[in-house]
Amino acid sequence: MLCQALTPAAAGWNPDKKKPTSAEEVQATIESFLEQDSGLQKFFDSAHGYAVFPKIYKGAIGVGGAYGSGQVYEKGKYIGDASLTQVTYGLQLGGQAYSEVIFFGEKDALDRFKSEKMEFSAQMSAVAATAGASADAAYSGGVAIFTLAIGGLMYEASVGGQTFQFTPAE
Repeated sequence: MLCQALTPAAAGWNPDKKKPTSAEEVQATIESFLEQDSGLQKFFDSAHGYAVFPKIYKGAIGVGGAYGSGQVYEKGKYIGDASLTQVTYGLQLGGQAYSEVIFFGEKDALDRFKSEKMEFSAQMSAVAATAGASADAAYSGGVAIFTLAIGGLMYEASVGGQTFQFTPAE
């Protein structure tokens, strides 16, 4: 299947061998989001849980891919690690790095994430974290997603989805 042929592992890159995301990276990412929009604090305070991906790397020439790793929190307490992979198809060219925070408004949404039953298109559902962006943001299907550009340039008109893998803390 074409989708399997485009995974990082099929290309000879095993992202699972990357060192885990540190608590310091997560805290610095949260601070960066709050510097851009202090209104995001209400999501951190009221969400049942959240996943923080400090760096997601994305590249594309027609077909695109992205990978990132992060940490997952429930009621502010670290509960495990997560990885994000994405494959997109369409008119796209470039590369970029960005951070992403996924808020789970309710326990059911976090449970779906942990059981790997959550997949969505970030292009269609994410809100860029800029001053005041959180004021109009709302949960959709129990989830609210915010992204923050780190660098790079990407021209994109694509469809695709992010998938996640959760590993509980030991």
